[in-house]
Amino acid sequence: MTQAISDPKRASAALAELFGTHKRVVFFGGAGVSTASGIPDFRSVDGLYHQQFAYPPETMLSHSFYEAHPAEFFDFYRTKMISLGAKPNRCHTKLAELERAGKLGAVVTQNIDGLHQMAGSQRVFELHGSVHRNICQSCGAVYSAEWICARGHEDAAGVPVPAGGGRIKPDVVLYEEPLDEHVLTDAVAAIAAADALIVGGTSLVVYPAAGLTRYFTGDTLAICNLAPTDQDANADLLISCDIAAAFAF
Repeated sequence: MTQAISDPKRASAALAELFGTHKRVVFFGGAGVSTASGIPDFRSVDGLYHQQFAYPPETMLSHSFYEAHPAEFFDFYRTKMISLGAKPNRCHTKLAELERAGKLGAVVTQNIDGLHQMAGSQRVFELHGSVHRNICQSCGAVYSAEWICARGHEDAAGVPVPAGGGRIKPDVVLYEEPLDEHVLTDAVAAIAAADALIVGGTSLVVYPAAGLTRYFTGDTLAICNLAPTDQDANADLLISCDIAAAFAF
């Protein structure tokens, strides 16, 4: 039977118990993990998909748009996808603490903000890449998000140009692009080996990432999300409160 919790203190106690009774816990997270750090999500009422832009966000974040409209792409990427001032919240820091204590096997994330690594997590599988890696398509040199935002190396249209004159491509999975095969394989292996899976801050509607939960065959599935998901009926523990508060243990 599913245990449903909305009180943050009860949620913290339940998660603490989960980590105390399982040896191979994996955390699978989405945009809701980072909203507590001030990074907007896509699908909520105030998310990017409900804001007005010259083109729909889904279009501007596609590979074909990156190819055909680089100036508009980088303007959106720089202003809406990179959040240099964001800091890890309690969920990020607690997961890193649990990993150091040997109680968390891995973080599988759909986020591209790098906050898990900033908090200290080491075993992080970034399904959709990271804004902190921007790669020259000519020589393979990697440029930081800070470099992208510095604006001192752009052409007249506002497109960042590396020193060698190549083309910069963010190491982010755009629409029309496949997930990185190696990252996907490692993430699947981690989830398949887990005896408990915590799904946090994701509505589980973005595929193929959301489909990774089907590889979980352990005994406890916990879902921590403010809105319902299609997999709630399969959860042993269903938490509907702020995820940073839920991890305050």
